[in-house]
Amino acid sequence: MSKSRSFVADYTVYLIVRLFVSVIQVLTIDGSIAFADVLAWLAYRVDRRHRAVALENLRIAFGDRFSSAERDDLVRSVYLHFCRLLIEIIHLPRRMHITNWRDHLDLSTARPFIACLLSDRPLLIVTGHFGNWEMGSYALGLLGFPCHAVARPLDNPYLDDFLRQFRERTGQKLLAKKGDFEQMQQILSGRGVLGTLADQDAGKRGLFVDFFGRPASTHKAIALLALQYRVPLIVLLTRNLGKPLHCRVEVEDLILPEHYEGQPDAVRAVTQRFTAALERGVSRAPAQYFWLHRRWKHEPTRSSRRAA
Repeated sequence: MSKSRSFVADYTVYLIVRLFVSVIQVLTIDGSIAFADVLAWLAYRVDRRHRAVALENLRIAFGDRFSSAERDDLVRSVYLHFCRLLIEIIHLPRRMHITNWRDHLDLSTARPFIACLLSDRPLLIVTGHFGNWEMGSYALGLLGFPCHAVARPLDNPYLDDFLRQFRERTGQKLLAKKGDFEQMQQILSGRGVLGTLADQDAGKRGLFVDFFGRPASTHKAIALLALQYRVPLIVLLTRNLGKPLHCRVEVEDLILPEHYEGQPDAVRAVTQRFTAALERGVSRAPAQYFWLHRRWKHEPTRSSRRAA
């Protein structure tokens, strides 16, 4: 009986999402953005729990840089940005093509990134929940650069299959954070490109490095892969330029593993470096970062603090 209820619930959610996507795709981009603005206004007022998380995160990250009223305005902007982002992602496959990608994506400051893609070495792309990160990975496949993105599968299998097909439309492939580690190793051994979001809490067993001056649990597998397979690690952010589906790819840092050979705590050093690069990018446009999640959910134990 419980399995039947689970099936009904999962499939109902899947149908609702499919209907929502279909309705949004029928609307013009301006009409969709207007709908997103209404959705953001509603979400800000209804979603008290995440609104409180965002306010606390901003207080931790910026201290007295913003007043209480300014922090509240910034949280409103965060809801607005991510509701618009949802709409943009839905429109992306129908709006950006191989013939018009330059109208949507600015690569003028991304020469180091292009050089890495054209080299004969594998590449690790590190980004965060900032700007329109989906546009960057979508464009890679569109331009003929096969990329594997690391993501956590959704619990709803019908919704997971639908979104996987949606995201893999231009040739990129999704790998599960848990269970596909051997495949990640094979991709890097074969000089492939692997992308991942590196700003999520990694739990009590994560590596704690500073993010906005406070220890944040961070996945250390990224640095381990870069060092073990001698893979350059590039930190990218796809920043929204103020218009729907108009972004710029910004290179925050390029980390070469050979610079850390023989260093006793290379994993921590690399992890701290790419985390600091993400922090710099977020600081320039804080309204485009996903402050609604608990980045500092876990705190280091006393032994971890001593080791640090």
